[in-house]
Amino acid sequence: MASSSSIDELPSSAAETLTSQTPSTTTEPLPMETSSIEINGIPSATKTLTPLAPVEPIPMETSSIEDLHPAPVEPIQSSDSNPTDNIEAVGEKRKRADDEKTDLESSETKVTLSPWWKTSLCSYFRREASCSHGNECKYAHGEAELRMKPDNTWDPTSERGKKAKAMKMTEQEVNEDEEVLFTEQMMESIDDDGSVFDLSLSKCLVHLPRKWQSDELKTFLREQGVHYKSAKKRRGMMVGFVTFENAEQLQSGVEVLDGKTVNSNNLKIADVLPRTFDKKETKKSVKSAREAVTPLADLSYADQLEQKKASVAQMLKKLARSARKACPNGGSLPVWVLTSRDRGGLSCNLEGIIESPITDGYRNKCEFSVGLSVLGKPTVGFSLGNFCAGVTAVEEPVNCPNISKIALQYASIFQKVIEKSKLQVWNRFHHSGFWRQFTVREGRKPGVFSNDEDAVTRIAEVMLIVQVCLTGSDEAEVATEFKEMAKAFAEGARASSPTLPLTVLVVQNHTGISNVAPPDAPLQVLPIPMSDNGTNQEQATNVLTEARIHDHINNLRFSISPTAFFQVNTVTAEKLYSVAGDWADLGPDTLLFDVCCGTGTIGLTLAHRVGMVIGIEMNASAVVDAERNATINGISNCKFICAKAESVMSSLLKQYLDMTEMEEANPLSNANDKQIPSTEEMSNSKHVADQNLPPPNTGVEDLQDNAQKDSSSIEPEKSIKPQFKNVVAIVDPPRSGLHPAVIKALRTHPRLKRLVYISCNPETLVANAIELCTPSFVEADRGNKNYRGNKRIGIAGLARRRAQSMPTSEPFRPVKAMAVDLFPHTDHCEMVMLLER
Repeated sequence: MASSSSIDELPSSAAETLTSQTPSTTTEPLPMETSSIEINGIPSATKTLTPLAPVEPIPMETSSIEDLHPAPVEPIQSSDSNPTDNIEAVGEKRKRADDEKTDLESSETKVTLSPWWKTSLCSYFRREASCSHGNECKYAHGEAELRMKPDNTWDPTSERGKKAKAMKMTEQEVNEDEEVLFTEQMMESIDDDGSVFDLSLSKCLVHLPRKWQSDELKTFLREQGVHYKSAKKRRGMMVGFVTFENAEQLQSGVEVLDGKTVNSNNLKIADVLPRTFDKKETKKSVKSAREAVTPLADLSYADQLEQKKASVAQMLKKLARSARKACPNGGSLPVWVLTSRDRGGLSCNLEGIIESPITDGYRNKCEFSVGLSVLGKPTVGFSLGNFCAGVTAVEEPVNCPNISKIALQYASIFQKVIEKSKLQVWNRFHHSGFWRQFTVREGRKPGVFSNDEDAVTRIAEVMLIVQVCLTGSDEAEVATEFKEMAKAFAEGARASSPTLPLTVLVVQNHTGISNVAPPDAPLQVLPIPMSDNGTNQEQATNVLTEARIHDHINNLRFSISPTAFFQVNTVTAEKLYSVAGDWADLGPDTLLFDVCCGTGTIGLTLAHRVGMVIGIEMNASAVVDAERNATINGISNCKFICAKAESVMSSLLKQYLDMTEMEEANPLSNANDKQIPSTEEMSNSKHVADQNLPPPNTGVEDLQDNAQKDSSSIEPEKSIKPQFKNVVAIVDPPRSGLHPAVIKALRTHPRLKRLVYISCNPETLVANAIELCTPSFVEADRGNKNYRGNKRIGIAGLARRRAQSMPTSEPFRPVKAMAVDLFPHTDHCEMVMLLER
């Protein structure tokens, strides 16, 4: 314990050094020092310097000098050095080390700021208008303290960041507009008068007012003194196209227009370049009609079915998610929504997918576009993309497996017709031309067919429909063209081996922008020459009165007019209708509503399983076909109404259901009334008693006149009203889905307990199911007073908003769904869903 030496025995200089480093027991607290930090002249942080805590003295009687100071390494000394100098050198080094350490700590107190200091706004300060960190907060408290980030950008939540983002987006739009491209190689080289000009003499004007059209652009050019050949501008677009007569006009016009201010926007001048496809690189360029029409043709059929089944499953999951959002706040969710997680997120069970017995050449209706190919050749085929995406080129239907051989052969014949014709093909940019579209409709023989059989052998009748635009055409020239066209079709059909069937040739006159003609577009039946020597007048007369063909479903014969809807895959449609009938739980006491019935295929195929069928269809010619089909097949318990479903659905439900409820509630009051006939008596006397139903030979014009009467008021027929215990509706709407008024009528009528929804667009089925299956809102929560409309909202979002205003009623619930592959080799799939309540 005892030390071998004491402090008194050390040299004086060493003793002074040791005592200077040993703190006393009565140490005064050191003063606090602060260091202020300035950034660009603004005090932004203050760092407080805290002294070290005093150190307790070490008892000398228990410690030795070696314990206090380890023996230092002796430096190399010169021969003339003495021990005292060595001790002084050691002390001096320690002093310098302490000074260097103090300088280092002093430099650290200046705080080297991070390059991200104050480059982001403090979210707490922005929310609460205060921050507990005060000046030491590394985030900026307001726009004044905000600094630019090291990457020369501003906080995107700041005002300067938002302004910079808006300017960047504007620059991107300008850059995109500067690369304005015409979408078809030949369209931009055809002037309004049909003349051809050089693309090098054309320029594109960017940043024009959106509300301008061609007339406003021409007026602006005249006001600026610009001479030009033609000018074009479409409303809603910021670009316009100007063509000049020569290079001198082009140069002078560019000098005048470039940089000119129009409504506070500076005009940009860009070149016009030919382009056929969408310029977005993220989208795959379609190079052939096969890729555009049958995108799944390269996959095996088993892989196609799996892909479509997965797609339908995603729609069912979307329905469950959307319905959860659409339910009223604070209310309990429907059971089918709560149990969706047990089914993997599906709103109902997916029973599987029904495959098509025929996968090649299955379409009985093929619509071919008429236009110019990429090389500028008049072509009959399919468009390589959507016109809204800037694609108008048409290519021949080569290697399209869904097109029948008969349709391909007739398309080839028509291709030669338009190549020899003096009349122009339709120009979608100028809305001018004559030849627009070519449609082939086929009627197959009864029976079941497979892929192995020859397509020609299973087709009995063929209808050809040629869509034209007669505006501005010479009547004599058109008559000559039609005569040559009919002759070409007749000769081509006879020259084929085996001979192609040809039943009727129809011309449709349509003047609209799109090729989708209204149902009442004028039709003209052309006589078909039966021999090379001339036209068989007797046959021509028969064709004029029989502008229709026939097809078969479930051994029933259906008459099809030129514009009537009919399933394009009849073999698979038989399976589809069978599933719909099985799920509907039909019986002799069932009243079946066939909504959007078309030619009556669903109602007529299920008529033998129900008491009565009420079909609703807005297409007058289709209703004529439906009545005719009922007569052909000897079915008398079907009634077809020519009207919009949203106009008559509610009144029809009241007519056939409400009175039955009154009779059941008051049986004694009706005891002396005339006895209600049975379902069988109703079926036998239906055509005689029903005054609203037109005879089979009623014309389309007469039926259209009666449609207004049907849609305005439908009087109940008390004397022949049967009593139906089961009421079922089967709906097969177009791709746009059911009208909101139809959904409201189906949802609010309590007697309708079962609904079978057949959809060719599962996306709209989801939207309609949201309105049909979500709980009703209380009166105070209905509607959205602050909603002003949103163009970007999806159809599911719109359905959720409409569901808020649905009257109080019991909702349906999805029970099960089935996918049906009506369209092999494409990405489209039919979907059937059963709804109950």
